[in-house]
Order: sequence, then structure tokens, then C-alpha cells
Amino acid sequence: MHVEPVTLAGRYVRLVPLTLDHTAALARVGLDPELWRLQPSVIDTDHAMRDYVETALVAQREGTALPFAIVDQARDLVIGSTRYMDIARQHRRLEIGATWLAPGVQRTAANTESKLLLLTHAFERLAAMRVVFKTEVLNAKSRAALERIGAIEEGTFRKHLMADTGRARDMVYYAILEDEWPGIKSRLEQLLERHEGRGGSVGLESSM
Repeated sequence: MHVEPVTLAGRYVRLVPLTLDHTAALARVGLDPELWRLQPSVIDTDHAMRDYVETALVAQREGTALPFAIVDQARDLVIGSTRYMDIARQHRRLEIGATWLAPGVQRTAANTESKLLLLTHAFERLAAMRVVFKTEVLNAKSRAALERIGAIEEGTFRKHLMADTGRARDMVYYAILEDEWPGIKSRLEQLLERHEGRGGSVGLESSM
């Protein structure tokens, strides 16, 4: 697996390599407290967002992550972020995580297409054998989204991570294997077609 910065473009969104230049745009759409309620850290200021981006870029330099900014194609506006993380090249494994979208675009084509782009690149370009997702037990919305695309729940790690506040976080792990990918891809494409049937708009206006 040769993981390096790349732009992944779809009809509704493109995922571009994250840089410090994205900080202001991310802060404009990403300081809603609800976005960070079940996350390890609360990002509630421009400074905190800059720290968030810098941490992601440190992980990229260390070879363990590849972060992206999510950009609305129609408006050429940043609407969120995601990344490959916990990259284990020797095991052909990586995780998709640290994903968030501005509140007004969370139920649009943006999330579905982002997942399709990331998974397609992971399995069909990087030759990943296994793609992992993890989410907090309490995050029912995230768990439902993963189950909707067909990711397999593999178990719960109790008190696995700690939030900055000292709160212990029980984490649920999901995964997709390379032989499961064709079926998952078909399901994601069908979900995207449903968005297109409803107009497919990313609808950023409601998040600004």
C-alpha cells in the first residue's frame, strides 16, 4: 500500500489533501458544538481548529494518516473533513475516520459520495485488504450510517479511549474486507442514485 496525497473527485464532492490553508474554511462550518459532543476533543474556536489540522498533518508526516478536506463541487466550498488513519501498510489495513460534515450537509449526497470515493481508492488503488471504522457506542447516528452501507460490526472495546474531559469512551468497531467490497460498492452506488433522484444537492446554504 503506497499511501500518498491524492485528490478524489466525484459528482458532488471532491476530497483534497488537507493543508493549513483550509483552517479558516473549516472553522467557518465546523464549530457547531453538536459536531464534537461525542468526540475526544471539542473544536470550538479558530485556534482549536488550527490545532486539529496541525495534528492531522503531523500524523500524515509520520505516515499513519492521510487527511482530506471535503469540498462541495458546485460551490467550491469546504464543508468538512475526513481521513485515512491507523495506516498499517504491511497488513494492507487502514481506518476511515475523523469524518465530520457541516450540519446542513449531513443528510445529503456528500457523506455517501465521500465514503464511496475513499473506499474505492482504498480497495481498488491501494489494494487494501481491510478497511476499519470505529465509533462511540453512544453515537447512534454514526452506527446506523455504517450499518446502512453494509459495514460489519465486529465488537465493542469497553473504555477503549479517553476524551479530553476524562470521560471513558466505549468504541464499536466495524470493518469491510476486500471480498465484501463489490457488494458494498453496489450498495453505495444505489444510495447515491437515491440522492440523485431527490436532486442530489449538497445544500450548503443551510449550514452557513
